[in-house]
Amino acid sequence: MQDSRKLKERIISAGRVAVEQLIKVAQEDILKPGEDDDLAADRLKNAAATKKLAIFDALEILNRIDSEEEELELASTSTKTETKVGFAERRSR
Repeated sequence: MQDSRKLKERIISAGRVAVEQLIKVAQEDILKPGEDDDLAADRLKNAAATKKLAIFDALEILNRIDSEEEELELASTSTKTETKVGFAERRSR
């Protein structure tokens, strides 16, 4: 079994791939060039809603990735102060 840090790193990597795929969905044209038929209003509405959802999902995933990366960074840089000096003595300087 992998440790939590490695699993989180894999999840972050997968999240970045998901964001890239959502960006592709958001960039697709609703109306393809050269289409002769008119799309029904409900089809256009669904396409626009799908794009909106893809954009907001991508932003939400990206925000969560950023916060998880910060948390991993803090966990790796935080070290416990190991001195024989008490709390009050450290704070008095």
